[in-house]
Order: sequence, then structure tokens, then C-alpha cells
Amino acid sequence: MTELPRELDDDVHDQLTKLCADGDDFARAGEFREAIARYNQAWELISEPKYEWRASTWILAAIADASYLGGYGASARQALDDVMHCPDAIGNPFLHLRRGQVLYDDDQLDAAADELMRAYMGAGLEIFGSEDPKYLQFLGTRARI
Repeated sequence: MTELPRELDDDVHDQLTKLCADGDDFARAGEFREAIARYNQAWELISEPKYEWRASTWILAAIADASYLGGYGASARQALDDVMHCPDAIGNPFLHLRRGQVLYDDDQLDAAADELMRAYMGAGLEIFGSEDPKYLQFLGTRARI
């Protein structure tokens, strides 16, 4: 029998929501270091086992996104590797997109193609719409899209 992902109590959830909202505000303003700091504070509030909580998925996704956008490739890669152990991460087109981009930028082209194809299969061309066109162009060299 598969266990359902764990849910947080209301107080912790409220604290996480506030920290992540603050992080989102900083990210929208391009202040990625501050955004990551807020998301990391939220991550610290998650109790063990950290990878069983639904909130872990969205917190790590936010860390990965802000890290990627801020140019912190190693941090983005770590968060993306970690989030794949969380509920509902595998199959999430956005997470596969970011993971593919980080792998591409790290010259791991076979793995990048796999992740970018997962993003494409899950969300179509639209997911690449506001991204650097090099990722979709690369995917086009590996698959017919």
C-alpha cells in the first residue's frame, strides 16, 4: 500500500506560505539571493522526513527556479535533484524543463534531452515560450518536435 504525501499543520503551513510569498516577491524583483534565503527558511521549517511533504515539492521547486534564474547553477541542480524525491515532482513539466536546462548548461546533453523531452511531452511547445530558444533548438536536434 502506497502512503499518501504528508500534509503540514496549519501554523507551519501559514509560516511557509508567508516565507514563500516573500521569496516570490524578491524573485519577481530579480533579487534572487534574497528569494533563495526566504525559500531556504521555509525549507528549514519542514520536519523529517523532508521529502514526504507536499510542501517540500513547491519549496524546492522555488529554490531551483530562483537559483537557475539567479545564475546559481550548482544550487539549482541540487534542488532539482532533491525535488525529484518529493510528491508529484516526477512528471511535472516545469521541473523537467528546469532540470533539462541545468543539465544542458552543465554539458550533460543526453540527460538534458531526456528532461527537456519530458517537459515537452507534458506541456507542449508553450512551456518553452518564455525560455531561451537554445533549449528548444537543442531538443529539435534530438527529436522531431
